[in-house]
Amino acid sequence: MSRPIPIALTIAGSDSSGGAGIQADLKTFSALGVYGASVITALTAQNTRGVSAIHDVPDDFIAAQMDAVFCDLTVKAVKIGMLSRPGAIRTVAEGLKRHKARPVVLDPVMVAASGARLLSDDSLNDLRTILIPAADLITPNLPEAGALLGIEAARTEEEMQRQGAALLALGARAVLMKGGHGEGPQSIDLLVTPDGTQRFAAPRHATRNTHGTGCTLSSAITAGLASGLALADAVARAKSYITGAIAAADRLDVGTGHGPVHHFFQLWDVASN
Repeated sequence: MSRPIPIALTIAGSDSSGGAGIQADLKTFSALGVYGASVITALTAQNTRGVSAIHDVPDDFIAAQMDAVFCDLTVKAVKIGMLSRPGAIRTVAEGLKRHKARPVVLDPVMVAASGARLLSDDSLNDLRTILIPAADLITPNLPEAGALLGIEAARTEEEMQRQGAALLALGARAVLMKGGHGEGPQSIDLLVTPDGTQRFAAPRHATRNTHGTGCTLSSAITAGLASGLALADAVARAKSYITGAIAAADRLDVGTGHGPVHHFFQLWDVASN
């Protein structure tokens, strides 16, 4: 007998090396038992060493992809990643409104793990004023949160909490301040909501294979929401998943730069036993 499977949609850029963007999102959805659909906003010529070119998808074709998915599939949650231009940001925001899409997880992608800039300067204000108010959760890392607020990146948990509250004031319903760029033996994330702040801690693993960590965490949260988990539970499961994927990253031998995390570490462990 068949059974309905939760469907999540990723709206993001494509990574030709497979470690981040659309590819990471779809791998994460599959690893966590969710069917993944996609709307591609940009193509990148990319590998583990960097991004060499970006080809933007026309706005009308982004809209056509969104309409095609929503008119046929029952989408339970949406993740938004790389939107490099103001036109793409406005097109996606209009599509979300047109199809009454909820919940929405926004990962404000600005810079790749290799250091390549993925967001144009004139897009930052539209990200703040148009997409953040449409999001149920935004998931900035420390540099991204600082850039959105026009201040230095947080260095302490107290600063993370204050910046999370400031991002709430921009219209987001919840903010996950990701501490992967911080220091210390633990990676600390703070979920900041109007009801308070929850702390999620995990061991920090020393590896350079961190390509796609932000995409993977936000899509893991989206998968949880699509499956019916409450927000805090979805974040807790996603935090555990990304920690395991980073810890297992060195088992893979992909590329010569910042390699990907191991999206299927749980399944491959079972298959090998």
